[in-house]
Amino acid sequence: MWARAAVAFGLALAGGAAAAQDYPSRPITMLVAFPAGGYADAFARVVADRLSDKLHQSVVVENRGGASGNIGAASVAHANPDGYTLLVTTASIAVNETYYKAKNYVASDLRAIAIPAGAPETLSVNPNDPAKTLGELIASAREKPFDYASPGVGTSSHVVAAYFFKELAKIEPVQVPFQGGAPAVNAVMGGHVRVLVGTLPGFAGQLRSHVVRGLAVSSDKRVPEYSDIPTYGEGGFPLVAISWVGVFAPAKVDDAIAAKLNAAINEIVAEPATEAKLRTFSMQTSARSLADTESYFRSEVAKWGKMVETIGIVAK
Repeated sequence: MWARAAVAFGLALAGGAAAAQDYPSRPITMLVAFPAGGYADAFARVVADRLSDKLHQSVVVENRGGASGNIGAASVAHANPDGYTLLVTTASIAVNETYYKAKNYVASDLRAIAIPAGAPETLSVNPNDPAKTLGELIASAREKPFDYASPGVGTSSHVVAAYFFKELAKIEPVQVPFQGGAPAVNAVMGGHVRVLVGTLPGFAGQLRSHVVRGLAVSSDKRVPEYSDIPTYGEGGFPLVAISWVGVFAPAKVDDAIAAKLNAAINEIVAEPATEAKLRTFSMQTSARSLADTESYFRSEVAKWGKMVETIGIVAK
């Protein structure tokens, strides 16, 4: 019996290796779970171009946005697990696992292939605001609560900010949700809302030109291109939350194909030219093995889930 089991296992391994050797034999589709123009879309197009060259096969980018990334995620979760339909999404998928009680998939329906890029969340104010530091802003809120503009309820930016205010700073500002980052930043620039929260790539130009003044980033160390913006940790609050972007496949994709894709994507983001392109979108890169990627994704689902539960929000 043991001999038969060993033979069967060996045949399975051989079959997986053969599948990976032949893969890909036709075009691959990368479904981006958000509309064109965002940083997930930018990442997908940069990586897809190089992946086409590396795998000697076309990689087509298709945007399938809607429902905070759930439509695209569900499409890939229920696709044929042959490695020809991939998902590009952000940390929103980790948020959505807890935030959305009713959706057409669960996180375990997807396999994390690579999560090689990301950017921190930011907190900023109008340049004329009297608060020059995060500490001063928090102190002022204890005397007079302020409002803050977010890109929308349930976004990673909203979750991080609400968690910070409630759990760490112990204050209760009022969220003013907008449909995306552009109207949110305009509201702060116009003096209609005091504080702006959002992922760094969405406000990189305004922060760089000091149209808004950054008070904190949610990374473990300062972002080199924005070295004048302190981390939350420097302000006395141990908060690290990265809005990453990654590539996923249906959960039952062959191990060998998953490993081949992971290696190829890691090689691509390590290329100086690719890294430079991603940095123009304010993304920082880090390579992880397939096992480390899967472990990281599980930990992120738990981490973002805890924040969602702490602030007590549920999708309607």
